[in-house]
Amino acid sequence: MKSVLAYGAAAFLEIAGCFAFWAWLRLGASSWWLAPGLVALGLFAWLLTFIESDAAGRAYAAYGGVYIAATLVWLWAVEGTRPDRWDITGALICLIGAGIILFAPHRATG
Repeated sequence: MKSVLAYGAAAFLEIAGCFAFWAWLRLGASSWWLAPGLVALGLFAWLLTFIESDAAGRAYAAYGGVYIAATLVWLWAVEGTRPDRWDITGALICLIGAGIILFAPHRATG
């Protein structure tokens, strides 16, 4: 459960941090947007260290599916564009893959 919460919070922080850069470069927002964006990206990376995994690469791979789904929530909630059935289908496939990567019984690494 700790991993799920860490993934959700990390996704929000990564998207917010990246969006700060997007707003600055693409939407003409003030360069002051970069400061909270950098903080958000730093906290995102820190949160990923709480993922219950024996390998960082596995934790990051599983995070990819969570990130995809979270960006569609951002798309709808922040940018006002409702995801279509193909967006939802793709995100569900990615979440299934993330679950397999994170929760499957892996053999010991050596």
